[in-house]
Amino acid sequence: MTPQEILAQLPYGKSFLFVDELLDVDENGAKGNFTYHKDLSFYEGHFKNHPVTPAVILTETMAQIGLVCLGIYLLRDIDQDVSIAMTSNAIDFLKPVYPGEKVTVTSEKVYFRFNKLNCKVKMENTEGEVVCKGNISGMLISKDNG
Repeated sequence: MTPQEILAQLPYGKSFLFVDELLDVDENGAKGNFTYHKDLSFYEGHFKNHPVTPAVILTETMAQIGLVCLGIYLLRDIDQDVSIAMTSNAIDFLKPVYPGEKVTVTSEKVYFRFNKLNCKVKMENTEGEVVCKGNISGMLISKDNG
C-alpha cells in the first residue's frame, strides 16, 4: 500500500485534514508532515493578536499521521470496512507551534493487539526541536456502526 493510497482513505474533510504528506509507513510506525497555514480558522480566536496552534489540533495532527495512517496500513489486508478511532492520549507539550510552521510527526508502534493500536508519537519543528510527544491509542471501529 502506497502513502498516496493511505492518504486517500483518511476519513477527514479538507477543513479537518492535518496531513500534507506521508513520508514513510511500515509495520512499526509512520512519518509525515503538515504545515499550519496562517489562514486556518482556529487562529482567529486562539489567542487574540498572538495566534498559537491549539494543543487539541497538535494532538489531532499526531493522531492522524501517527495512529490513523499507521492503522490504515496495518489493516490493509482486513476484508472489513473498519478504521481506527483515537481512544486515549497522554501528550507533553514542550514548545508552541505558530501559524505558518511546518511540523513532522513520527510514530512508533508500541503494540497492536485485541483491536487496539498504541503508538509512541513525537512532533518536531523544522529545526528538529521536539514540540510535543507522548502516547496515543486507538481502537478498530466498524464504519457501518460509527
